[in-house]
Formats: sequence, C-alpha cells, structure tokens
Amino acid sequence: MKNVVAERVDVWAASIKDEPGALAKVLNDLRDVGADLDFIIARRSAEEPGTGVVFLTPLRGDEEVDAAAMLGFNATSSVQSVRVEGDNEAGVAARLTEKLSAAGLNLRGLSAAVLGTRFIMYIGLDSAADADRAVEILRQE
Repeated sequence: MKNVVAERVDVWAASIKDEPGALAKVLNDLRDVGADLDFIIARRSAEEPGTGVVFLTPLRGDEEVDAAAMLGFNATSSVQSVRVEGDNEAGVAARLTEKLSAAGLNLRGLSAAVLGTRFIMYIGLDSAADADRAVEILRQE
C-alpha cells in the first residue's frame, strides 16, 4: 500500500450535558478561537444519565488549549491514539488491523471513514508504548 501516514495524536475529552445545543456550544466556542478540528466523536454517557462525552483532535496552540480547558477538556491519558491516513482500497482496514494483531497489539477502539479516494483512521491503544509500536508498524506499509 502506498502513501500511508501514521502519527501519534493527542485526543481531548470533556463531559457535556445530554441536551439540545450542548455539543454545538462547545464546538462554537472552539471555532471562535480558531480551532480547525479534524475529528470529533460525541455520545451519551451510559454511566452517567443526563451527560455525554465528546472527544476531539487536534488542538493547536495555547489559545485553543486554554479555551478547551475552560470548557472542561483534558488530553486523554487513558487512551493513546494514532491517526492513520492513506489511499483507500478494498480491505485496507482489514490489512492494517491484521498487521497490528500479528504484532500482538490489542486495539482499544477504532474509527475510520473514506472520503473520495482517501481513508482516515483513528486507533486507540492502551499505552504510549503500544501506540509508538503501532506507528512504527503502520509506517512500514
């Protein structure tokens, strides 16, 4: 496979209210300081009814990080994340996850999408060492 780019990324997380407009407010506040986000996942929290959680990346620069902190965001330390991007082709996710599995890496989570001829994938791993190893393996593609 050609043109695979793999890199470690910080993912930021915050709790939000499970109500109309809560996510929009957070995203608007980040937009207002210039945040240009590549990836957002938001969902209800099964553990805490009435709340949700939002994960996003990246935050660039002090102004974005400060605004995010005021909104309750923290860089997640429990999930180490790898961003993978490349040319899309049939079976690419299967091939990449198989390589990671063969190296003994257990994935904590995976989100992926295709836009046009490119794919993007975010992989969650349990430790910084696992994430570094995943980047090394994926860069050999």
